[in-house]
Amino acid sequence: MPRLEGDSREAIKEAALELFASGGYGQTSLREVAESLGISKAALYYHFRSKDELLTELLQPMVDDQQRLIEEVQAGTLAEPRAVLERYFDLCLVHRRLLRGVVNDLQVMTRLDLIPKLIAWRIQLDEVLVGTEPRDQVRAIVAFGGLQDCAVLFPEDFSMESVRSEVVDAALRALTPPGAAGS
Repeated sequence: MPRLEGDSREAIKEAALELFASGGYGQTSLREVAESLGISKAALYYHFRSKDELLTELLQPMVDDQQRLIEEVQAGTLAEPRAVLERYFDLCLVHRRLLRGVVNDLQVMTRLDLIPKLIAWRIQLDEVLVGTEPRDQVRAIVAFGGLQDCAVLFPEDFSMESVRSEVVDAALRALTPPGAAGS
């Protein structure tokens, strides 16, 4: 059985992320992850006790990035709506394979208590950016949801950089109240 070069945990995480993104989390087995690396399932279990543990570790960088974004917006170091939208879009792009792998698997998202966490994080971001007025939050939901959908729904090989400004412009239009300057 071949040995993994370098950091085995990172190699396993990268292989799992690739398989989750292409086939979905629920449809990918740890056996498939192990086989893609040419290692035994036991070797994989040495590093990760379960598929959920592996997913949780894959999710942590995205959770950390989301927390940093909220902290910067709350602190006012990232205050311009366009800059916030750009940062959010970039965050979605960095984690697009992971988002693809779990977005269609509501069972795992529910089991790992991800849905309430993601919703709470987005509501917090919406409120920090636009307040708690429902009509303002509608615009924020459309803006951030549109950014996330663009990052996830375009094919993996599509250069999002080629449409980044259009995506952010559209989100900014959605976020801007009717009749406001620039709308």
